[in-house]
Amino acid sequence: MDGPSNDVPQGAMTARQQASAGELVRAGESDFDAFYATTPPWDIGRPQPAFVSLAMEGAVAGRVLDVGCGTGEHALMAVELGLDATGVDVARTAITIAEGKARKRGLAARFLVRDARDLATLDEQFDTALDCGLFHVLNDEDRVRYVDALAAVVRPGGRVHLLCFSEHVPGDAGPRRVTQDELRSNFRDGWRVDTIRPATIEATVAADGVPAWCATIVRA
Repeated sequence: MDGPSNDVPQGAMTARQQASAGELVRAGESDFDAFYATTPPWDIGRPQPAFVSLAMEGAVAGRVLDVGCGTGEHALMAVELGLDATGVDVARTAITIAEGKARKRGLAARFLVRDARDLATLDEQFDTALDCGLFHVLNDEDRVRYVDALAAVVRPGGRVHLLCFSEHVPGDAGPRRVTQDELRSNFRDGWRVDTIRPATIEATVAADGVPAWCATIVRA
């Protein structure tokens, strides 16, 4: 992959990269599963650095739910920490790949095909939920359903760590931009937003990463 040209601000995407990243939104509206016939731009083959940092701080704990887990890197990271971890994704192909990774690495992660808007069907409670790049592909109505779904599975006192594109991403290609105010508004009822930190989402279409927010939100 070519790096950004010298006249592109650090963290920005070139026009070619923006065209590829634009597919992220279209996938949210149609069929995520088709993306995993190849490697989608958000699948970097390792955990996102922002979540690795949280894990090193001890902020990923207890029973872990990786929502929109893709090919499973964050659930597998949790298992490597000695935690019980479940990954869910609507894309069956992604779940199949995640299961293959778990077998190859000898890790006992559980992966399920589930719609993130209907997490209550799990009928389980978790201490930590991880969301890497799911919230920012949802429309307003689905955001409400998703937050309600999280409330059904995150125990009181449990935490959601949410990594999403910020409003500082140049241009308008790719997933929706999210402001701190939007995060606080969507999680205002029954939640407490503890921290929202500047972060970066690594992607194969952005050599310097993409400006993001990493929010830690506690279930009240």
